[in-house]
Amino acid sequence: MHRLLSRTRELFLLICSALLLLLMLFGLEMSQGRTLSTELFYLVGGFVGVYAVAHLAICYAAPYADQVLLPVVATLNAIGLVIIYRLDLAERPGYGALADRQILWSAAGIVLLVATLLILRDHKSLQRYSYLLGLAGLIFLALPLVWPQPPDFADARIWIWLGPFSIQPGEFSKILLLIFFAQLLAQKRSLFTVAGKRFLGLSFPRLRDLAPIMVVWAIAILIMGISNDFGPALLLFATVLSMVYFATSRTSWLIIGVGLVAAGGYAVYQVSAKIQERVNNFIDPLAHYDTTGYQPAQALFGLSWGGVTGTGLGYGHPDMVPVAHSDYILAAVGEELGLVGLAAVLLLFAVFTTRGYHAALQVRDSYGTLLAAGLSTTIVIQIFVVAAGISALMPMTGLTTPFMSAGGSSIMANYILLGILLRISNSANRPADYDAVSLDAVSPDAMAEVSR
Repeated sequence: MHRLLSRTRELFLLICSALLLLLMLFGLEMSQGRTLSTELFYLVGGFVGVYAVAHLAICYAAPYADQVLLPVVATLNAIGLVIIYRLDLAERPGYGALADRQILWSAAGIVLLVATLLILRDHKSLQRYSYLLGLAGLIFLALPLVWPQPPDFADARIWIWLGPFSIQPGEFSKILLLIFFAQLLAQKRSLFTVAGKRFLGLSFPRLRDLAPIMVVWAIAILIMGISNDFGPALLLFATVLSMVYFATSRTSWLIIGVGLVAAGGYAVYQVSAKIQERVNNFIDPLAHYDTTGYQPAQALFGLSWGGVTGTGLGYGHPDMVPVAHSDYILAAVGEELGLVGLAAVLLLFAVFTTRGYHAALQVRDSYGTLLAAGLSTTIVIQIFVVAAGISALMPMTGLTTPFMSAGGSSIMANYILLGILLRISNSANRPADYDAVSLDAVSPDAMAEVSR
């Protein structure tokens, strides 16, 4: 009972998220001239059910975890669900297939969140399997490159197909690889802090010490070239680079990383027609409006029409942007909820990552610090890349918006990410005497080790 009562803030914020979902769905139904249907109550009921399970699981398995992380995710999921349902009504009036599916994927994500909390009783236990998990991450990342693709599917090779179902294993591999790199950096931090030559007031590492980051760079470039997609590779490399910076606090690593990204991006641009198209669409989407520039141009039109306050939920035309439920869901938010609504979504992501960084600063071991910081940073980079892509600040990469975009792989992987962050946060906030044992049962040598 004490654990249940101690998480009243989380429960209150979850209720607010459910009310927000209900109000948004009610306003959407009214804007479309529809009467309240069982579909609406199915969506709200499913939402309440899955997050009630998550709340109870956290009360039991991680009672000291941050009480803001789950409600923020629930709010993002609620907004994404409303936008997906709105697109369903526009594209298939009276039919909510994508929204129903999103509820099911969210339920699957909650199951994985609960499983993560129950199985992973201490985040430090991941250290024992970090190299094995890193190998599994590389296999997941490379699997689509050798997996048979459907004959009519000529897009980026980032999917594997199992009959009518498709999975994007790269969404899971990023978590596995971050677990591995957190352990590598925690063990070999001194390797990355050895001073080399100085140039313009900065200390650059020795050439042989660049080997780990060069291996990551080579893997990212290889995947980028073969898969014909630079989004996942960019996300992986940028996140690992940020973790190196967190471990060393040396600006020179960032300069080296930017140089490697520029060199690798230019090399891949020379051989990939798809990436050339995306760069051209970024430079001038209207010049290719009738072909490859149609999607980014429509997104820009929608954002412009939405303006500051938006057209109003249900009064815009976000369905005119192809695949708006996935890559361009933030464009749909910006059109109907305006700059105000889009800024609110970005602030929610800022709150999420800030709480993740707070857990990283509070946890008592360097491995947990690097892992929490890496998981939080991968969300930051992903949101930056998506928001910059829809607003033509950089070429679109095809990355999805965490917890909002339709798609099972992204939803499930990000709930695993949330589970790990909650576990680290629980360890960071847990009282020092939580695991206290009788001093009589501790040997003098062990006590001396603890004192050191």
